This record gives sequence, structure tokens and C-alpha cells, in this order.
Amino acid sequence: MTDDAAARAGRKEWIGLAVLAVPALLAATDLSMVFMAAPWISADLEPTGSQLLWIMDIYGFVLAGLLITVGTLGDRIGRRRLLMIGAVVFGGASLLAAFSTSAEMLIAARALLGVGAATLAPTTLALVRQLFRDERQLRTAIGIWAASWSAGFPLGALLGGLLIEHFWWGSVFLVNVPVAALLLVLAPLLLPESTDPRPGRLDLFSAALAMASVLTLIWALKQTAEHGWNLGPIAVGIVGLVSATAFVRRQRRLTSPLIDVTLFRRPAFSGAIGANTMLALSSAALGMLAFQHLQLVLGYRPFVTALWMVPVVAATMVGIAVATGVVRHLRPAIVVGTGLVIAAIGFALFIRLEATDTLATVLLSYGILNFGMGMVTTLAYDLMIAAAPREQAGAATGVNETGTELGSALGIAVLGTIATTAYRNRILDTMPDSVPAEVADIASGSLGGATAAAETLLPTRAAELLTHAHDAFTAGINVTASIATVLLTVTAVTVTIALRNVRLDDTPTQRRDR
Repeated sequence: MTDDAAARAGRKEWIGLAVLAVPALLAATDLSMVFMAAPWISADLEPTGSQLLWIMDIYGFVLAGLLITVGTLGDRIGRRRLLMIGAVVFGGASLLAAFSTSAEMLIAARALLGVGAATLAPTTLALVRQLFRDERQLRTAIGIWAASWSAGFPLGALLGGLLIEHFWWGSVFLVNVPVAALLLVLAPLLLPESTDPRPGRLDLFSAALAMASVLTLIWALKQTAEHGWNLGPIAVGIVGLVSATAFVRRQRRLTSPLIDVTLFRRPAFSGAIGANTMLALSSAALGMLAFQHLQLVLGYRPFVTALWMVPVVAATMVGIAVATGVVRHLRPAIVVGTGLVIAAIGFALFIRLEATDTLATVLLSYGILNFGMGMVTTLAYDLMIAAAPREQAGAATGVNETGTELGSALGIAVLGTIATTAYRNRILDTMPDSVPAEVADIASGSLGGATAAAETLLPTRAAELLTHAHDAFTAGINVTASIATVLLTVTAVTVTIALRNVRLDDTPTQRRDR
């Protein structure tokens, strides 16, 4: 048997990939399912506004803060072993969340879910690399894995809507338990164990610095977005920046760092992470606004809104398939740059969106955007994994996922604030004089507030208020899309230049592996 034939994966490896895709999909669906369940959680547990916010956010906070550390831990103790530990934590936390009797209990359960989810991205992608040694098969496998993550948010909304309509809100968490149990059974049978053969000592102080950096920066951004600039968030943000600086400097000095920061000197690694981070930053806020537009402006029910996201998922899958195919013939720089430009075109179409536009306009714009994202995401993961040594695959993936989580938080905090400010300014400028002052104050806070306030008015005045609110909200989308278009256009140029000499079959890691 030739070396090439021996390197090619067989049926067992592809079944193993399916096993790895399921927990990745679960971790990605969590947030949208909780969004769907939020009204029922509020009615049952009666959390305060702050507590409800923590129920939504603590999962992402913990997930982002632990990714680098957990990825490196898997490189040391074994990726399969860590995946199984994470499955136990994720399943147990899901049970705790499903049967929570207070807001505090649910917040704690959501934090534990974040701990479990933090094991999934680094370990599953690192294990994909261990299963597939043939580069073409690996590229396809990473595309399938990336598709699981990409499909998670809209599919989570669909699943959450179905569960809520037929069961109670806890069912959105309970569905995780049998999947976690199945993973515990199948992982030892289908997945190889892999570790870094020279792991060194796990530096707990570096882990603490990584956690402090991520959590403080995200918290500061969220507080600034919600309450504006004040001394508290600024001070916490400075602490986060200082912690991040100390973390990087410490990694340079350690003989066994959590992450080899010299990886960022490799264009394939830094370019891939930069592309994914900027896509997350640009798309997170617009995704949130688009869901609200479909429900509150166009008037679709949440489950119907989720159904209309299916074509968007299909566009992402097509983008992944196209990138996987054409990169065999074109340089990664061309494929990634083209994907970023296509995504920027999708954003640009939102600049001209009006409240009176039909659903088809939104889906066309969003579909083009997600087609471009699909082209970039799978290839960026491929480049990032290929640029890192096999023994550091978990840590490298953790860095990438942390960048994505931070990009999403920054996008929602900054672009979301800009959209809210544009909405407030527009509706205050156009508010009809016939609207009472107290109603106008509520309506200027958010589109949801305007919708609720309109119910207190006579039909004619309510319709007039909603027309102005819808126009103002769409203006906020226009401004956000304008900024995102510029950001992605600049990113497309920068990343294309950074990757201009990179080939998928000629990365430093692949030359070393051969």
C-alpha cells in the first residue's frame, strides 16, 4: 500500500467526523434557542432586566474566556479525553438549566454550559485534523465542520421554536442531554486520542490572564454599549488591555506557552484569524437587526422568521462548497479576498434597504452576505489549522474562536450602539406631535418599545407612530451596513495582500509533516 493510500481516510473516519460535527452544532445553536425561549423564561422565573441579560450573555462570556486555555489543555491531557469531559459538563449543565427554579440558578447553569462548550471548538477541530491526513480530504472535512457551526444559529432558532410550541422552555436545554450521552458512547469507538508529545507545564497564571483579558474587555464593551461612556467600563477596559498585554509578553518568555504568539508572524495564521474576526464583527450586529426587522417591521412570527433563515443557511453551504472546490485551482488569497468582497456586497445592499421593501429584498441581501461568509470561513479555518503545528492544533483553534467571540461582542457593542443611536435620532426628529410625551419617550428607546407603545394609542396614531419607527429602525440598519461594508472592503484588501504568497499545499506545517 502506498503512503498516499494509507493516509486517506476511510468509512470510520467519516463517521467520526459526523460525531464531531454534532457537538459543534449544539454549541452553535445554544444562543438562538435561548433567544427563542427568553419570553417564557421571563414569565416563569421573573428575572430582573439585569438577570435576564446575564442569562443571555454569561454563556458567551465564559466560552470566550476559556477557549485558549481549554484548547491548550486538550493538547496536554488528550483531545478526546477533554471532549468527553466537556460532554459530561455540557449534559449536566443542560439538566440543571432545564429544571432551574430561579434566575440565579439558571445563570449558574448557563455559566457551566459555557465551560462545557469551550471544550467543543478546540477539541473537535483538532480531532478532525487527526482523523484526516490527506490534505484534500482534510479540506473537505473542515468545510463540513465549519458548516455545522455556520448552520447552528438559524437551525437553533428553528429547533427552539418547535420545542417551545410543544413543550416548556426547559426543553431547549434538555435536548442536549441525549446528544451528550451519545457522544460519550461513540467517542471512544470512533475518535483517536491525540496529545502534544512535549506538552510542558500548564501555566495557570497565563490561563488567569487570558480569562481576565477576555471577560473584562467584553464586559466593558457591553456596559459601554448599554449605558454610554463612564468611568467604570473605561477602567475595566483598561484592566483588560493591561491583562492582554501581560498575557502576550508572558507567552513570549515561557518555554511552554499556552499559545505560541510567534504563530501570528505567519501570514496564513494571522490572515485567517483576521478574516474570521472581522466577519464576526461586521455580521453579528446586522444579524441581530435583521431578525428584528423580519419580526417587528415585516410582521413575521418568530418561528416563521426562523424558517426564512433556511435559504440563508443554504447560501452559506453553497459558499463553503464553492470555496472548497475552487481553492484547488486558485490561491487562497484570491478565494478569501473574493469571499470578503462578496460579503461586502451583501452588506452594501442593506444600505439601500427601506421599511417598505419586501422579504425577498432582505433574503437576497442576506443570502449574498452569507454566501461570501461561507467562502471565507471554511478556508480560513483550513489555513489557520495548516499553519499551526499539529501538536498545537487545539490552542490555535482556541485563539481563532476567541477572536470570533470577541469580534461578535465588539460588533454588537459598537455597531449595535451606532444603530440604536441612529434609530433614536431619526425617530425623535420625525415623531408626530400628536404622540404623547411619555409614549414618545418609550418609543425612542427601541423598536420593541415603539411596538408596545403603539398598542396604547388609537389605531390611526398607532399606525403613524409605527411607520416612523420602522423607517427609523431601517435607517439604523443602513448606517450599520455602511460601516460594515467599509470594514470588509478594507479587510479584503489587507488579507489578500497578507496571503498573496500562501498556498494550501505549501504551508510551513505541511512541509514539516511531509
